[in-house]
Amino acid sequence: METTAGLTFRDATDADVDTLVALVESAYRGDDSRAGWTTEADILEGQRTDPEGVLAVIKSPDSRLLTVERDGRVVACCQLEHRGTHAYFGMFAVSPTLQGGGLGKVIIAEAERIARETWDVTEMHMTVISVREDLIAWYERRGYRRTGRMTPFPYGDERFGVPQRDDLQFELLVKPLA
Repeated sequence: METTAGLTFRDATDADVDTLVALVESAYRGDDSRAGWTTEADILEGQRTDPEGVLAVIKSPDSRLLTVERDGRVVACCQLEHRGTHAYFGMFAVSPTLQGGGLGKVIIAEAERIARETWDVTEMHMTVISVREDLIAWYERRGYRRTGRMTPFPYGDERFGVPQRDDLQFELLVKPLA
């Protein structure tokens, strides 16, 4: 457990699953997500994740689901997965009512530090829905670069949501970790 800027970072446990599903859903889907700027409510309906998906990340030997608390309350989370020379960053969610205040910057910097020190990786990778220009720009300001490498959105698999448009795909973003 580590503390940074009044935040406590710890690995998620089975007991955190319901709280983390609710956090991820609130950051990306439905009316609650509109309180923050990371909402995907206009491009995707349905779920963003489910208890099985969160538990799979918690249980995976090459993965960590960092849970971020402030004053004993879960306010954010992110997945780190060791993939050889790089780490994958995913399932990043900040409580919608706390977005826009600099919390995300602190969390992503700490996640990069943890990945570098834990696994000695040289890069962080992530995928972002390519039409999310505002979100991609935010990551670019943190040092991530667009690669132009796309992977298809899993149309028809409602575990990832119900698309509201037909041009969704994921773009790989990469950041060197010095």
